[in-house]
Amino acid sequence: MANIYDVAKEARVSVATVSAVVNGSAYVSPPLKARVTQAIQKLSYQPNLVARSLAKQRTRTIGMVAPNIANPFWPEVVRGVEDAAHARHYTLLLANSDDEPAKEALYLRLFLAKRVDGILICKAPGRLAPDVAAQLKTSRTPVVQLMRTSTALQSDTVLADERGGSYEAVAHLLRLGYTRIAMINGLKRVSTSQRRLQGYRDALKDWGRPIDASLILEGNFRVESGYDAGIALLKRRPDAVFIANYLMAVGFMRALRQYQLRCPEDIGVLTCDDHPWLDSFSPRLTTVNLPKYELGKQGATLLIDTLDPPDGTPKRRARQTLMLRTALCIRESCGFERRGRAAPDESGPGEPGK
Repeated sequence: MANIYDVAKEARVSVATVSAVVNGSAYVSPPLKARVTQAIQKLSYQPNLVARSLAKQRTRTIGMVAPNIANPFWPEVVRGVEDAAHARHYTLLLANSDDEPAKEALYLRLFLAKRVDGILICKAPGRLAPDVAAQLKTSRTPVVQLMRTSTALQSDTVLADERGGSYEAVAHLLRLGYTRIAMINGLKRVSTSQRRLQGYRDALKDWGRPIDASLILEGNFRVESGYDAGIALLKRRPDAVFIANYLMAVGFMRALRQYQLRCPEDIGVLTCDDHPWLDSFSPRLTTVNLPKYELGKQGATLLIDTLDPPDGTPKRRARQTLMLRTALCIRESCGFERRGRAAPDESGPGEPGK
């Protein structure tokens, strides 16, 4: 395999000139640059990225730990991260924690060993491994948290307004006249679930509705937990249910079929997160859309701005939290047309008719 000295010899220039051409670190006259380029092509020279990283103390890579890449939510987030990183000449290393702290710690150690320049993470439930916390602090590797927040990581954060989105979802069901609104939430130890539950509770409180703890069940954001929660919940006869993510909604719809219940005739369904294929469902699901691509893009941009400040001057700044807006996508699974005609005049707290 050709090295930089072979290229210099072939092009009849110094090693420093080859380095300047490869790295774009200094001006090289067009004739010399052409000779170096021809030599590189002739010898099929590939720069030693490890040596370059050691010399510059930078790898131009960022690591990302997602909780479950099989969840349809995360591929679009990753796409946003990758596009933003590519635009700034960074590459992405991706890992999947499966919401297991031990697996998360394993990948964080790997990222630090590979000298990634920064890390994006959606924190798994539980404590951050002490040795990982110490390494992050010692190495001063910048971190940006996505979706979830953990006090173990003192970092910038990019969130979706899940409390506000959940509030609007439940308020929509209340406006349609539903009275026994259940919730299938995600893992209670993670901040995303806590914010979604808070929005559910706040909406019921503002509308003067009681909060029935028996109608709130915990899942784990996966299909099977949505099915199990649905089997248990449907015995309690809610007339509508707010489900904290799409995969659990799939499981819940399977439970509906087992009970031979219809949506929206027997029960209204509203879920978090929206996908293009939901238009193919029957009935089409009403959802709270979370800005997946923008979440990834903003997270990567925030991280890379820390590594390469736009004005070229590294400086200390206060930690930032970006809150991205959600959107309620109204379709058929709440029986909007049927119930909209029959619902009483309940336009919400502080609005006409209240």
